[in-house]
Amino acid sequence: MDGERGRRILMTLILGVAALLAALEVTLARGSDRTLGPSAPRLAPLEDKDRALAEGDLVSAATARHRAHLAALGSRSWEGFLAVGDAALRLGDASGDRARMKPEARRAYLAALMRARSERSLDGVLRATESFAVIGDREMVEQGIRIARDVAGRDDLAQERIATLAGIWIDELL
Repeated sequence: MDGERGRRILMTLILGVAALLAALEVTLARGSDRTLGPSAPRLAPLEDKDRALAEGDLVSAATARHRAHLAALGSRSWEGFLAVGDAALRLGDASGDRARMKPEARRAYLAALMRARSERSLDGVLRATESFAVIGDREMVEQGIRIARDVAGRDDLAQERIATLAGIWIDELL
């Protein structure tokens, strides 16, 4: 009984330390040098991930992808989450198990879609929706199209662009 309780306490401490480290990384990413632009915090970990993948080091690549995710959280932009989703898929391809990384990519794309919607960025909404099409997520493609139509409002050119892209994406998923 005491051994089980000790393991629970140890796990709680480990999870607490991990949460504190994650919060610290997000705080540091938010407080980073703004002269580097909104994308700079997420680029270095993704470059590290690509370098590790080229060397066949999947563990380092997964660690760098996680750091990129934390940087995306701190950046407050949709672009970072798209990059993280794409990185997850590349990691899945490199490990020979893309299907295992699709849920992670989907979460990143969903975060990108929600951020783009809140920024009222039609380009962001469309790019996130296209990412859902790439992974074959018809439900999220349809949701993304609805969000894009809302963001475009009464802009006829934007609505035509959405209709064209929607036709392409839906055809790809059939």
